[in-house]
Amino acid sequence: MTIRTVAELMTVDPLCVTRDASLKDAHDLMRSKNVRHIPVIDEKGELVGMLTQKIMIAKVMGLMAQFGATALERKEKQQLITDLMATDFAAVTPDQSLKDVAGFFVTNRHGCMPVVDENNKLMGILTSSDFVRLAAELLEKTN
Repeated sequence: MTIRTVAELMTVDPLCVTRDASLKDAHDLMRSKNVRHIPVIDEKGELVGMLTQKIMIAKVMGLMAQFGATALERKEKQQLITDLMATDFAAVTPDQSLKDVAGFFVTNRHGCMPVVDENNKLMGILTSSDFVRLAAELLEKTN
Protein backbone atom coordinates (compact mmCIF):
# COMPACT_ATOMS: atom_id res chain seq x y z
CA MET A 1 0.00 0.00 0.00
CA THR A 2 1.31 3.41 -0.93
CA ILE A 3 0.66 6.31 1.43
CA ARG A 4 0.07 9.46 -0.58
CA THR A 5 -2.10 11.87 1.42
CA VAL A 6 -2.02 13.53 4.80
CA ALA A 7 -5.15 11.59 5.82
CA GLU A 8 -3.29 8.31 5.44
CA LEU A 9 -0.46 9.30 7.81
CA MET A 10 -1.93 11.80 10.29
CA THR A 11 -2.87 11.02 13.86
CA VAL A 12 -6.64 11.33 14.11
CA ASP A 13 -8.30 12.69 17.24
CA PRO A 14 -5.10 14.21 18.65
CA LEU A 15 -4.84 15.29 22.25
CA CYS A 16 -5.92 18.90 22.46
CA VAL A 17 -7.01 21.55 24.92
CA THR A 18 -9.70 24.18 24.77
CA ARG A 19 -8.94 27.87 24.80
CA ASP A 20 -9.93 28.16 28.48
CA ALA A 21 -7.19 25.72 29.56
CA SER A 22 -4.37 26.85 31.78
CA LEU A 23 -0.66 26.39 31.28
CA LYS A 24 -0.83 23.83 34.11
CA ASP A 25 -3.42 21.81 32.18
CA ALA A 26 -1.26 21.78 29.04
CA HIS A 27 1.97 21.11 30.95
CA ASP A 28 0.39 18.12 32.72
CA LEU A 29 -0.97 16.78 29.42
CA MET A 30 2.37 17.12 27.63
CA ARG A 31 4.21 15.44 30.48
CA SER A 32 1.76 12.58 31.07
CA LYS A 33 1.17 11.74 27.39
CA ASN A 34 4.70 12.56 26.18
CA VAL A 35 3.59 14.92 23.41
CA ARG A 36 5.32 18.04 22.13
CA HIS A 37 2.47 19.80 20.33
CA ILE A 38 -1.05 20.48 21.48
CA PRO A 39 -3.73 21.99 19.25
CA VAL A 40 -6.02 24.49 20.94
CA ILE A 41 -9.67 24.32 19.89
CA ASP A 42 -12.81 26.31 20.58
CA GLU A 43 -16.17 24.94 21.71
CA LYS A 44 -17.04 23.93 18.11
CA GLY A 45 -13.82 21.95 17.64
CA GLU A 46 -12.31 24.59 15.39
CA LEU A 47 -8.58 25.15 15.58
CA VAL A 48 -7.65 28.47 17.20
CA GLY A 49 -4.00 27.94 18.11
CA MET A 50 -1.09 25.63 18.74
CA LEU A 51 0.91 25.21 21.90
CA THR A 52 4.37 23.77 21.42
CA GLN A 53 6.75 22.33 23.95
CA LYS A 54 9.20 25.09 23.07
CA ILE A 55 6.67 27.83 23.93
CA MET A 56 5.63 26.04 27.11
CA ILE A 57 9.17 25.44 28.37
CA ALA A 58 10.12 29.07 27.75
CA LYS A 59 7.13 30.26 29.79
CA VAL A 60 7.70 27.74 32.61
CA MET A 61 11.37 28.71 32.85
CA GLY A 62 10.40 32.38 32.94
CA LEU A 63 7.87 31.78 35.70
CA MET A 64 10.43 29.83 37.71
CA ALA A 65 13.03 32.55 37.29
CA GLN A 66 10.57 35.26 38.29
CA PHE A 67 8.63 33.56 41.10
CA GLY A 68 10.66 30.48 42.09
CA ALA A 69 9.91 26.78 41.88
CA THR A 70 7.58 26.81 44.88
CA ALA A 71 5.17 29.20 43.15
CA LEU A 72 5.31 27.47 39.76
CA GLU A 73 2.14 25.38 40.03
CA ARG A 74 0.07 28.35 41.24
CA LYS A 75 1.42 30.59 38.47
CA GLU A 76 0.84 27.91 35.81
CA LYS A 77 -2.80 27.65 36.90
CA GLN A 78 -3.18 31.42 36.46
CA GLN A 79 -1.65 31.50 32.97
CA LEU A 80 -4.19 30.98 30.17
CA ILE A 81 -3.20 29.08 27.05
CA THR A 82 -4.73 31.79 24.86
CA ASP A 83 -1.99 34.16 26.02
CA LEU A 84 0.75 31.72 24.97
CA MET A 85 -0.47 29.74 21.99
CA ALA A 86 0.80 30.41 18.51
CA THR A 87 -1.89 31.74 16.20
CA ASP A 88 0.28 32.22 13.13
CA PHE A 89 0.97 28.71 11.88
CA ALA A 90 0.48 26.60 8.79
CA ALA A 91 -2.24 23.97 8.68
CA VAL A 92 -2.87 21.26 6.12
CA THR A 93 -5.94 19.47 4.83
CA PRO A 94 -6.42 15.69 4.83
CA ASP A 95 -6.32 15.48 1.03
CA GLN A 96 -2.99 17.26 0.60
CA SER A 97 -0.10 15.36 -0.92
CA LEU A 98 2.46 13.99 1.54
CA LYS A 99 5.19 14.87 -0.95
CA ASP A 100 4.24 18.55 -0.82
CA VAL A 101 3.80 18.58 2.95
CA ALA A 102 7.13 16.80 3.51
CA GLY A 103 8.84 19.51 1.49
CA PHE A 104 7.21 22.17 3.65
CA PHE A 105 8.37 20.38 6.83
CA VAL A 106 11.95 20.27 5.58
CA THR A 107 12.03 23.83 4.29
CA ASN A 108 10.36 25.42 7.31
CA ARG A 109 11.68 23.05 10.00
CA HIS A 110 8.26 22.47 11.51
CA GLY A 111 7.72 19.77 14.11
CA CYS A 112 4.02 19.45 13.42
CA MET A 113 1.13 20.71 11.40
CA PRO A 114 -2.51 20.57 12.42
CA VAL A 115 -4.88 18.97 9.92
CA VAL A 116 -8.16 20.83 9.42
CA ASP A 117 -11.19 20.54 7.17
CA GLU A 118 -12.64 23.33 5.02
CA ASN A 119 -14.38 24.78 8.12
CA ASN A 120 -11.15 24.84 10.17
CA LYS A 121 -12.36 21.92 12.32
CA LEU A 122 -9.45 19.94 13.73
CA MET A 123 -9.23 16.56 12.01
CA GLY A 124 -5.81 15.42 13.18
CA ILE A 125 -2.17 16.28 13.51
CA LEU A 126 0.81 15.44 11.35
CA THR A 127 4.21 15.42 13.03
CA SER A 128 7.78 14.96 11.97
CA SER A 129 7.68 11.74 14.00
CA ASP A 130 4.95 10.46 11.66
CA PHE A 131 7.34 10.92 8.75
CA VAL A 132 10.16 9.18 10.62
CA ARG A 133 7.86 6.20 11.33
CA LEU A 134 6.88 6.10 7.66
CA ALA A 135 10.54 6.18 6.61
CA ALA A 136 11.33 3.34 9.03
CA GLU A 137 8.48 1.22 7.61
CA LEU A 138 9.59 1.88 4.04
CA LEU A 139 13.20 1.05 4.90
CA GLU A 140 12.08 -2.17 6.58
CA LYS A 141 10.24 -3.21 3.42
CA THR A 142 13.36 -2.71 1.28
CA ASN A 143 15.37 -5.21 3.36
